Amino acid sequence: MSFSFSELDFLKPELGAEYTGSGTHFAIFSAHAEQIELCLFSPDGKNEIARMPLPKREGDIWSGYIAGVGPGTVYGYRAHGPYDPGAGHRFNPNKLLLDPYAKQVTGDLKWDDALFGYQIGEDDLSFDERDSAPFMVKGVVQDPDFDWAGEEAIRRPWPDTIIYEAHVRGLTMTHPKVPDRLRGTFLGMCSDPIIDHLVKLGISAIELLPIQYFLDDRYLLEQNLSNYWGYQTLGFFAPQSRYMSGDKITEIKTMVRKFHAAGIEVIMDVVYNHTAEGSEKGPTLSFRGLDNASYYILSPDDPRHTFDTTGTGNTLNVAHPMVMRMVLDSLRYWVGVMHIDGFRFDLASTLGRQDLEFDRQGGFFGAIRQDPILSGVKLIAEPWDIGEGGYQVGGFPYPFREWNDKFRDDVRRFWKGDGGMVSEVAARVTGSAPQFNHSDRGATSSVNLLSAHDGFTLMDTVSFDGKHNEANGEDNRDGHSDNHSDNMGAEGATDNADINTARARRRRNMIATLMLSQGVPMILAGDELGNSQGGNNNAYCQDNDIGWTGWDGLDDPFLDFCRQAVAFRKAHPVLRQERFLTGEVSEDGRIEIAWYKPDGSFMDDGAWNDDGLQVLGVYLSRSVHAPDTETMDDLFLVFNAGGDCQIHLPEVNGLQQWSRILDTGTETDAFAVHEQDNPVIVYAQSVAVFAPTGQTQPPEGATKAQRRRWFQFGRRSK
Repeated sequence: MSFSFSELDFLKPELGAEYTGSGTHFAIFSAHAEQIELCLFSPDGKNEIARMPLPKREGDIWSGYIAGVGPGTVYGYRAHGPYDPGAGHRFNPNKLLLDPYAKQVTGDLKWDDALFGYQIGEDDLSFDERDSAPFMVKGVVQDPDFDWAGEEAIRRPWPDTIIYEAHVRGLTMTHPKVPDRLRGTFLGMCSDPIIDHLVKLGISAIELLPIQYFLDDRYLLEQNLSNYWGYQTLGFFAPQSRYMSGDKITEIKTMVRKFHAAGIEVIMDVVYNHTAEGSEKGPTLSFRGLDNASYYILSPDDPRHTFDTTGTGNTLNVAHPMVMRMVLDSLRYWVGVMHIDGFRFDLASTLGRQDLEFDRQGGFFGAIRQDPILSGVKLIAEPWDIGEGGYQVGGFPYPFREWNDKFRDDVRRFWKGDGGMVSEVAARVTGSAPQFNHSDRGATSSVNLLSAHDGFTLMDTVSFDGKHNEANGEDNRDGHSDNHSDNMGAEGATDNADINTARARRRRNMIATLMLSQGVPMILAGDELGNSQGGNNNAYCQDNDIGWTGWDGLDDPFLDFCRQAVAFRKAHPVLRQERFLTGEVSEDGRIEIAWYKPDGSFMDDGAWNDDGLQVLGVYLSRSVHAPDTETMDDLFLVFNAGGDCQIHLPEVNGLQQWSRILDTGTETDAFAVHEQDNPVIVYAQSVAVFAPTGQTQPPEGATKAQRRRWFQFGRRSK
């Protein structure tokens, strides 16, 4: 079969391979190439059947239209231009290149020295003439049609959001009711057993570790390991092929549709800070061969070398307008075509770098904020990278939310019994105002987490003093060493009943703290099941029982506690307010928040600075800035990391009588309601929550003066 480009006006604004119904338009960016060749392959990708120079170039976009070429066509590119590494150019037409806009990737990359633009064994200034096509993955032209059956985006408000971070393979590989043929796939992820579990837990959004097309690092495969987590993206528009049970990308659309039908939003973890091509000594697979000097940030001192703020060998040059366009086009594609509800940006500080320094008003953030599509979806930043000035917790602009590692660390330290933590944990449970209460940001800016994919699971946090990453093949040097963990008497799993009882209580305390805190809570998949990784806090390469979620805890009482804790949060809007509680008093005398010592007096400087104080009480009411139409029941929370403690319940806003409605100090019936005398005993190492007994609002029609007197003196039990 012969192929030729049409003589018609085939210039289209879209990049990539776009099927028009009667043919396919191919377009690709390169500012420094001298010629771009389109290569077509047999359906199995093994034989190159055509090679044609793209006939049109305008604005550094090379393009051409071929009639009769449609969905299923396998293709790639070759780029001609200068091979001048010292100037940052690494063109080598012997290397087949993946289209950065490919919507599907076919084949398996077979690591071979021919994939490198230079000769392995020599320095990177050398030139390799071997054809890489036999070892290279290719793109596949797609048909965009899909029946969404009336499905629409959910767009749930942030105060009502409960996030669940999960891995497509990890969550499904060992579930006893997921069919074997669907385990590890998008269809397994949206199977009835998984969705039923998430719905019963009360999850509103699932945050998936990378599902865009990524590679297994060569050095991992040589150790019989793999890139399990997926933070080595090569195709920003294509789903990861190993997560498909067949060869149709419609499977990911089916997954999204089923999650939406269950009321669950889908958030993607995306990696736009670097690619799988590594440093200048890495392979030539796509971006490096198309236009190395445009796609990557190069060393300002020697453009032969990449500039690395990510720890992966390279950094995408998002400040370049066409690279930024690629990122924005990718995001819009996943929202518009795949119906994704939001994104978590890996190492997001890199995306905000202008002239190598982080700028919260930088071009990427500005582009997101003005975009009518992207500004309306959920945007979450991992607010750091490894470059200078990269740690930026609290530094991102609206509408971004941010992972808050300070919440994780301070809550772990408080419940571990570290001294001097009451002021820190007070900041965390009220939304981390020192970091986020600025620039008109809301109290939902902080994504609160106890654990995440990188680091200890919740169970391992209470089971190990140190990391145990020997299986990663790096002599336990990888992963963080400072985990603020505590094995509570035995390193790892134990048959000691007392230790296991203490561990269960501490896990209840930490989950309760998460669900009682202002901000947006995130649960790591498996934490509700007691999942352990055997002390491995960096399971990035463990596509096996270490990294997979274990489902042995389905009958554990802790799972029921987690379900009730999530339901408790949903039932009490005072725990999930949009505005920060700063201690203001309303015109009618109502207090929105107050902190208490065990004797019932207000916290003072001496108490805040008391390293030995391990108990803290906080009264929560509706923000004085919230609309009067919002009704919220008040709560009094007690966090006790010390021994049994007598607590004087406060008389505030007219409240004098309380009922205990949550108590993590009991093995069963933690959410039972008990009327209380005053003072009360709060058990050692526990969280207790009290709700007012009786009327919780002034009488309807009360004047402002009557409301003031009621808040000061008048609220009584019925």
